[in-house]
Amino acid sequence: MHALPRGALALSILDGQSLLPGTKGLPITEPLRQGAIGVQGWNVLRADTSFPVAVLKASALQHNLAWMKAFCKRHGVTLAPHGKTTMSPQLFAAQLANGAWGITLASATQVQVAHRFNVRRVLLANQLVARADIEAVLALLHDDPDFECIVLADSLDGVARLSGAVSARGLARPLPVLVELGLAGKRAGCRTSEQALTVARAIAAADGLALAGFEGYEGLLVTDDRDADVRAVNAFLAELVELVKRADGENLFGGADILLSAGGSSYFDLVARGFTGVDGLSRPVRAVLRSGCYLTSDHGSYQRLLAQLDAREVHGEGLRPALEVWSMVQSRPEPGLAILTMGKRDASYDIDLPVPLFTHRPGSDAVQAVALPPGCTIAKMNDQHAYLSLPEGDIRDQLLVGDLVGCGISHPCTTFDKWQVLLAVDDAYNVTQALNTFF
Repeated sequence: MHALPRGALALSILDGQSLLPGTKGLPITEPLRQGAIGVQGWNVLRADTSFPVAVLKASALQHNLAWMKAFCKRHGVTLAPHGKTTMSPQLFAAQLANGAWGITLASATQVQVAHRFNVRRVLLANQLVARADIEAVLALLHDDPDFECIVLADSLDGVARLSGAVSARGLARPLPVLVELGLAGKRAGCRTSEQALTVARAIAAADGLALAGFEGYEGLLVTDDRDADVRAVNAFLAELVELVKRADGENLFGGADILLSAGGSSYFDLVARGFTGVDGLSRPVRAVLRSGCYLTSDHGSYQRLLAQLDAREVHGEGLRPALEVWSMVQSRPEPGLAILTMGKRDASYDIDLPVPLFTHRPGSDAVQAVALPPGCTIAKMNDQHAYLSLPEGDIRDQLLVGDLVGCGISHPCTTFDKWQVLLAVDDAYNVTQALNTFF
């Protein structure tokens, strides 16, 4: 029983593996074949699982997959979603089955995981510099000539390291490399267009390498001044476009098309618009978005940013939050305080604390969770405890030990990495499928 499309990835090994007692979120006391989870009849609201438990609403995932596919078609862009958000082969499969061109990743080990499950094209959006990591990626390319991996460089030293390793390994085709354009005071990337062109020329001249294009990450330009953000993002994208034109004028590109890539999860609509109409060059330009958090969205930082994207896009319903963490009230030590069975080991806290959404009493006549009243907030978290502050009112008397509380999160990346197994659920919180992560 699978809630999501599986595409062509090699997922049967996950279906056949045994999940052992002690797997977080699962109520098992003996080994259970993972593929049988969907027929156990578990329901989160009945408290059939262990708590805390991380769930993904399948209807929201399917909506978001279709939304992004339509968005890319409408704007004429290609999607290579950032897989480091989830590191879930089942979610990679769903994204690829819904038109993704490839999967973006952040490390050599993540590339190895993707290849293990038969992802055929990867964009490694990070500098590949350690000898062992370079060798790991080159070994995949050498042993599987149909596998594609595009890497980054932002320095002459980085180009030299890649070229030397590729020459020593002897690949069947050149390694495609994107030049990374960065931002002053931010993370990696060339600081000026002239530096980027110098690196591009070095790649074009290096043995075993081919200049594939240019890329950047506009998500570093998010501030509290949205109007200034939009201006800065548009200027950054224009600089990338101009780099492509200048490099093409020097005949530096070595692939069948030119890759032009950006697109975090905050301003990817600006990227889509900024990369349109780049034509008249020696070969076609492929604009590649790398948004990853679109798949699950959230109830915090991305929800706020995507509300502004929706206003700019004005094209039907926007992305839906899909990821929730459910826990149980374990203590009511004070009238205005409930202690929950989740903490920093279970839910994101790096941008915002979790957002309490719903409550439900297992065994009650209610068949649906009910919304918590305004004013309920997670005040702080320890490793295994969350402090739910309760406003004045009936909720202080109504919320009891053993009640369930469902929370949304802010920044899905740092919730996924806390779970080896998440559960896909339908809208009634029936468990339909297990989803694995590999961090």
